[in-house]
Formats: sequence, C-alpha cells, structure tokens
Amino acid sequence: MARGRFVVFEGIDACGKSTQARRVATRRDARFVFEPGDTPLGAQLRGWVLDAATPMTPVTEALMMLADRSHHVATVIEPTLAAGTHVIADRFAASTLAYQGYGRGVDLADLHAATDLAIGTCRPDLTVLIDIDVETAHERRARDARDRFESADAQFHERVRDGYLAMAKADPAHWCVVQGRGALDEVAAAIDARLDALDW
Repeated sequence: MARGRFVVFEGIDACGKSTQARRVATRRDARFVFEPGDTPLGAQLRGWVLDAATPMTPVTEALMMLADRSHHVATVIEPTLAAGTHVIADRFAASTLAYQGYGRGVDLADLHAATDLAIGTCRPDLTVLIDIDVETAHERRARDARDRFESADAQFHERVRDGYLAMAKADPAHWCVVQGRGALDEVAAAIDARLDALDW
C-alpha cells in the first residue's frame, strides 16, 4: 500500500491557514489534524501551554509542544500515513522552530535536535506557508490577553514571521509560500496549483 502524502500548513496567527487546511483536507479526502491538542493528552498540554496565566520559560514551552507532537506523530499521523491516507496538518514542526526558536530565542540547533527526537522520520512532503504581514494579522483578530501567543507583542510576531520566511527560503523544494492577503478563492487557487504538482 502506498504511503499517504503529508502536507502541513503554517503561518502566524490569523493568516488563514486553518481555513485552507480544512478546505484542502475535505477536497482531497484527507485526514485533517492540528497542533497542539489533537489528542486527549495533547488537549491537556494545549490548555497549559496557551494559558498566559501559567508561568513558563521558553524552553519549557518548547518541550511541551514537542511532547504533544511526539505523541501526535506516534498515535495519529504516522499510523494514518502508513495506512495510505493523506494527512493535512494545521501546524507541525516548523511552528516550534518559528515560535519558540525565532520568536522566543531558544537555541535553534537544540530545537532541531529535540525535533528530530520527537518526530523521527515523519517529515512533510510539503509545507505551505500562508504569509501575511503582522499588521494585517492583528486587524483580522483582536489580541486575547489570556492566550500566551496572541497576547505577545508585534515584535514577537515579526520574529516568528521572519523565521518562517527564512525556513521557506532555505528549503524551496519542500516549502511553498502563498500570499495570504488576497481573497479566499485566490489563496485557495494558489495552494491548489502547488498541490497539484505533487501528483496526488
């Protein structure tokens, strides 16, 4: 049985990735997954890591995200791919590198090593980065003081965006950057054109 395709959607908050990921999963008869929190264990970790009222160092934050991802890969993503079903993910490993690495300042080499341990050989066939500027993102969604990431300042989100763009530039064979400021159908058309090239 052929292994399923694994496509990940990334971007700063309010870029539109969740909407597009769900649309693609439905259109291509794939399983939609998300991080953090797509398993019972992950839901508990998500509650802690997003709660701005819970003190947490950047390293602790990163390790909790990686614990969720390791469990998610082992119990959901890998078994689904091995069974021949495509998987569309709303966030994956690049989120930790962008948010905790570029955004929080956790050493990138350490994060890469920890990510390798967490996900093993499970790598996306393609990562779709929906890129929008931070100002537009903030216009689309009011900042929630209760959320650890949404409550962060604009400089943090600029660093996260810069991190995403740096990763995409470094690996163009496995990344696709789509401008997210256009109409939904325009963004969808750009994404579908790139996915069609995967021949699935």
